[in-house]
Amino acid sequence: PQHWGSSPVCQGQCLYCLLRKKQLCPVFPLPMHHLIKHFFSEHSHSLVESQAPRRDDVVFLVDGSDGTRNGFPAMRDFVQRVVGKLNVGGDKDRVSVVQYGRDQEVHFYLNTYTTKEDILNTVRSLRHRGGRPLNTGAALQYVRDNVLTASSGSRSQEGVPQMLILLSGGRSSDNVDIPASALKDSGVLIFGIGTRNSSREVQGIATDPSFSQSVSEFTDLPSVQGQFFSTLITVTTMTPTAPRRDVVFLLDGSDGTRSGFPAMRDFVQRVVETLGVDENKDRVAVVQYSRDPAAQFYLNTYTTKGEILNTVRGLRHKGGRPLNTGAALQYVRDNVLTASSGSRRTEGVPQLLILLSGGRSFDNVDTPASALKELGVLIFGIGTRSSDSRELQRISHDPSYALSVSDFTDLPNIQQQLLSSVESVTTMTPTAPKRDVVFLLDGSDGTRSGFPAMRDFVQRVVETLGVDENKDRVAVVQYSRDPAAQFYLNTYTTKGEILNTVRGLRHKGGRPLNTGAALQYVRDNVLTASSGSRRTEGVPQLLILLSGGRSFDNVDTPASALKELGVLIFGIGTRSSDSRELQRISHDPSYALSVSDFTDLPNIHKMSAEKDVVFLVDGSDGTRNGFPAMRDFVQRVVGKLNVGGDKDRVSVVQYGRDQEVHFYLNTYTTKEDILNTVRSLRHRGGRPLNTGAALQYVRDNVLTASSGSRSQEGVPQMLILLSGGRSSDNVDVPASALKDSGVLIFGIGTRNSSREVQGIATDPSFSQSVSEFTDLPSVQEQFFSTLITVQVEATPKTPTVTGKNGCDVVFLLDGSDGTRNGFPAMRDFVQRVVEKLTVEENRDRVSVVQYSRESEAHFYLNTYTTMEDVVNTVRGLRHKGGRPLNTGAALQYVRDNVFTASSGSRRLEGVPQILILLNGGRSFDNVDTPASDLKELGVLVFGIGTRSSDSRELQKISYDPSYALSVSEFTDLPNVQQQLLSAMSTVIVQVTTMTPTVKPTILVESQAPRRDVVFLLDGSDGTRSGFPAMRDFVQRVVETLGVDENKDRVAVVQYSRDPAAQFYLNTYTTKGEILNTVRGLRHKGGRPLNTGAALQYVRDNVLTASSGSRRTEGVPQLLILLSGGRSFDNVDTPASALKELGVLIFGIGTRSSDSRELSQEGVPQMLILLSGGRSSDNVDIPASALKDSGVLIFGIGTRNSSREVQGIATDPSFSQSVSEFTDLPSVQEHNVNIVSVLFLKLLVDQSIARKDVVFLLDGSDGTRNGFPAMRDFVQRVVEKLTVEENRDRVSVVQYSRESEAHFYLNTYTTKEDVVNTVRGLRHKGGRPLNTGAALQYVRDNVFTASSGSRRLEGVPQILILLNGGRSFDNVDTPASDLKELGVLVFGIGTRSSDSRELQKISYDPSYALSVSEFTDLPNVQQQLLSAMSTVIVQVTTMTPTVKPTILGKINMVLISSIFTLTSGFEYLIALTF
Repeated sequence: PQHWGSSPVCQGQCLYCLLRKKQLCPVFPLPMHHLIKHFFSEHSHSLVESQAPRRDDVVFLVDGSDGTRNGFPAMRDFVQRVVGKLNVGGDKDRVSVVQYGRDQEVHFYLNTYTTKEDILNTVRSLRHRGGRPLNTGAALQYVRDNVLTASSGSRSQEGVPQMLILLSGGRSSDNVDIPASALKDSGVLIFGIGTRNSSREVQGIATDPSFSQSVSEFTDLPSVQGQFFSTLITVTTMTPTAPRRDVVFLLDGSDGTRSGFPAMRDFVQRVVETLGVDENKDRVAVVQYSRDPAAQFYLNTYTTKGEILNTVRGLRHKGGRPLNTGAALQYVRDNVLTASSGSRRTEGVPQLLILLSGGRSFDNVDTPASALKELGVLIFGIGTRSSDSRELQRISHDPSYALSVSDFTDLPNIQQQLLSSVESVTTMTPTAPKRDVVFLLDGSDGTRSGFPAMRDFVQRVVETLGVDENKDRVAVVQYSRDPAAQFYLNTYTTKGEILNTVRGLRHKGGRPLNTGAALQYVRDNVLTASSGSRRTEGVPQLLILLSGGRSFDNVDTPASALKELGVLIFGIGTRSSDSRELQRISHDPSYALSVSDFTDLPNIHKMSAEKDVVFLVDGSDGTRNGFPAMRDFVQRVVGKLNVGGDKDRVSVVQYGRDQEVHFYLNTYTTKEDILNTVRSLRHRGGRPLNTGAALQYVRDNVLTASSGSRSQEGVPQMLILLSGGRSSDNVDVPASALKDSGVLIFGIGTRNSSREVQGIATDPSFSQSVSEFTDLPSVQEQFFSTLITVQVEATPKTPTVTGKNGCDVVFLLDGSDGTRNGFPAMRDFVQRVVEKLTVEENRDRVSVVQYSRESEAHFYLNTYTTMEDVVNTVRGLRHKGGRPLNTGAALQYVRDNVFTASSGSRRLEGVPQILILLNGGRSFDNVDTPASDLKELGVLVFGIGTRSSDSRELQKISYDPSYALSVSEFTDLPNVQQQLLSAMSTVIVQVTTMTPTVKPTILVESQAPRRDVVFLLDGSDGTRSGFPAMRDFVQRVVETLGVDENKDRVAVVQYSRDPAAQFYLNTYTTKGEILNTVRGLRHKGGRPLNTGAALQYVRDNVLTASSGSRRTEGVPQLLILLSGGRSFDNVDTPASALKELGVLIFGIGTRSSDSRELSQEGVPQMLILLSGGRSSDNVDIPASALKDSGVLIFGIGTRNSSREVQGIATDPSFSQSVSEFTDLPSVQEHNVNIVSVLFLKLLVDQSIARKDVVFLLDGSDGTRNGFPAMRDFVQRVVEKLTVEENRDRVSVVQYSRESEAHFYLNTYTTKEDVVNTVRGLRHKGGRPLNTGAALQYVRDNVFTASSGSRRLEGVPQILILLNGGRSFDNVDTPASDLKELGVLVFGIGTRSSDSRELQKISYDPSYALSVSEFTDLPNVQQQLLSAMSTVIVQVTTMTPTVKPTILGKINMVLISSIFTLTSGFEYLIALTF
């Protein structure tokens, strides 16, 4: 029986259905492979054509190298015969042919021809290319990157099967494994036919060995033709491309589902049975929740169906109440659908969440459900009669995805319905930009003459949008006295319909002009779900207002209401408009634009008043003739910008082989200066064209704060690329990195580069193509149009005062006797500020505390969840009274009792913490320590005082002195309300772009090693004999730093009675200059020793912007104090002042020093846990929070709890186990030991005893003779390591033209396995030697968590390069990238190597070693091992796991008999860096 459509007449008994069910044929009870053979022997001649509904994209990859000259006619005939069997057509089968040898040539793409006749005519005329060597790997990669793409006609994103038919006549000279795997991972089905020379390789390339055939010569192709067709037909019938899905089951495990849980578990099993579970196909995770969620296993826990089913069968009901579905959804988003947990979302793999819920959620589900949908997660909800059906529909991707059963035992009834929906989801298209855009047009009497220009403007903007029901939607409203919707967001779904309607718009007329009423109308009637708004799905809401006069009614309230909804309002007015009114309406005053008349609308070429624009211009040999046109184009674009320091900024970079910055974003502040420089640009020339390196360079060196980028201030970042040729290096990774950073990339290419440029651009619509650059004027207008429109997307999405997930706001009110008269004004102020917030459980939370002698919380952050409740309580506040005023105690109270999780604080979830202090007098107690403690928590403190307050005290308390505001009396508070709200909204943006909860001065350390280091040296009479040792110590620490203007900076101050700066942070920019100056330091002498004055001097004169400090840029500030005696003056106040600035102070003293004086920073925090059973709640989050706070956790468990305790402890070695607690004395001595040798255990054991070591071996033609010696050397070094999973790990990579990993860091866990594999290594061979590409390969593929790297755990990363020649490609960028990751690179070369190149690659020039020949490697073995062991101590300079929050608590080391100055603190300092 035949199979047709969705209701097959075969009733499930045709071959297609039987194969899908994996059943035997009812007529022929044969094994499946016999059935297939029988069927196709009967029907092979017509089956392809009989499958009418089927569509395939078929690419032929034909070997055209020298070795196939004789066989080429037979290969050509073979292609013709296969094409003859296909059903060719634009919406049917598509065909492409690529011929290759050394390079590749596309004869035609998948979208070149739409008829079989055209294809056959072209195939008949194919000519053999010739060439050597045969690079099959490069050809496979080429097909993946250039042929199987949407722009070349591939329909993979529509679910159309992708097939590659390879005809190869010889063994490839390059590596085929990686590109073949990449194609298979993309779902491409590879069929291959090889000859006696290539059959084994072709078999490995094919999707399955059965998909490959072999012939003696290609002239024998007709002999395998029938067998090949049979395989092709079988596979195409059976395989509509292997679906890849990430499926998460979220199971309600609360008390209410106890009886139904077995049915839920069985349901999960049955669904999993239908999936194709495999690491590269379907992946599965299961989460169970009630009050809290718990992952039973993650997406990358299991790779076989059997393992998953076994685990699911063993699931136990969790129990618990209440049911918090919202928290569970958020947990899945943050912890399960992530790359580290196995999600492949960023690879485009569909993300499915199947929720089984048996009751109504106790918490809010809307926000987390929307967040999942914004990620592109498809949510299916299944509920029972006890569930809230509306809630389930809101959670589900679409209401139709919400299914219902009476009871969970009825789940089998809806199983097929669910599977049908899941089956339909085989690909996930990358989310296209989606926006809801509303135009609000002034149609009053005053705009009659300008209305046609307004109408044209709307048309031009709409032309640039991607209008579609699931992309951009448009509405138009016209108003005068009353508003009228011309059409709504869901009225039209095509651009044509919208443009036709806009063209036919007629001027409304009428008076007066009521803009306020129109804004309210848009809010209430247009930006609603029923009118097509997708605001609740997280789609940006844009309102573009064109107004020609002043409004007759009030605009403030409706404008605020729109902004509270998150609507971005752009206002465009004329000279007749009220510019201030327009600025108040707009999202930000800078979003209000102005023209003389509406006829000038075409001149508006910006939707945002400030942008950072970088031009990246191809200056290679291939663009010599077109360069003047490119230069003119840059001038014309700059001419359209609004250049200024606080407006648009511009940079120009030219590139070919290397890059050259003509000027940075902060070089010029006037348009005239920029245009003058652009006019004088000269073509650089050079080859090859390295666009990838140039993109990376722009990201790392131009779009940075030091170069003028304002990305951290939310200013849109734009890159305009003009490229005239195909890049010789990889562009995908750096382009993705730029896009991930939020950079909008626009591109213009020529016929040689347009396809590549399209891939680099943020969206294909952001790229243009010209035949030659001299044609640039022809695309200029289209380019401007795209540029204007897209800037809307670059703006912040939520213009409310709140952060992404809201804020926690605490008001601390002075209720002492001195504020009795002003208290009503304080109360009113709190009300007005609260009115501006969005008070909800999952948005803004509010608490109010009043204090005088003691503190009293009126309500906590989790007391109220509505604005009404908060405001009502605030209105009823009564003045407390009392004296004295203890502000310090109140700050401490807030820290300990209000900014806590139990009181509703969400600090650990990254929600901004804000404290607003209203203070009317000077504090009776000390405020320094509690204020510092709040800042260390990451609390943003705003202080508002009166004339009676101590302004300096208020500045010290505030997060930054600029956050301290002042009024004469509290009745003047309304005057500073807007200032406070602006400061709050500004700082929240900064805090949420960084990691909240940690001090900004520390955050940057994990991004790039930039530090400002000041040495403060005791030069008094008492240190004369010890001064040379201090000087030597400074030199050795400086040696370990990466001194550069944009990396580490160093200053040295010497003091006795008075301090004197030897040099400042911006005096020197090279390590050599600093070392020379330090060597020449002379002892100062003098008495008495005034350490306090010296600390104050450093704060006021050295750690300042004018002296080179980058504190305000978030660069860590470190002060290393070497003191040999007790200070004669007070050190407390200046030390506290430095700490308030966020300065990390390390004190080193001798036995003559005052140890108490040095130990200002506190002591290590330790937690010793004794637990006798498994916890019933989740321990991971609080344990992580403790560790993140720098707490060292030691644990002792019994047989019931030992595994859990081991996970809670800071390190598994910090936990012990006993059978019963009565056995505790047996581990007592061990625990005393472990605490006493804390530094050794924590800092030495975790760094020296654990290493990830990668060997990168030159396997090119030039090292053939030396390779055995290299192999022996690797063995000997490995013999010195302690290879274990939790100790040392090893990987080996060999490279020449391409790189190949022999094994990864997580491949082997024993030394024996590693050594055995190394002994069997074979020389790779090949040319040229691409060391740069190899370094990049190691960075991207080996030093990753998935390959076993433990970099993120703080384990030292070591790369040992053995190199026998000069690299053919550029090594600078990849070497720098490795160093930025914190990888310690050791380079060993021979006389044939380039010693300078090796020094550049190595982590430090001294880490580059040299031998005459590789047979001399034993001579440097000990030198390498010594260097490795030495440098590992310093490796935590880069590791993000050894946090300053820990080290900052260990800032005092007494150097006496235990440590010496050179070995003790140098060790600790190295760990800090």
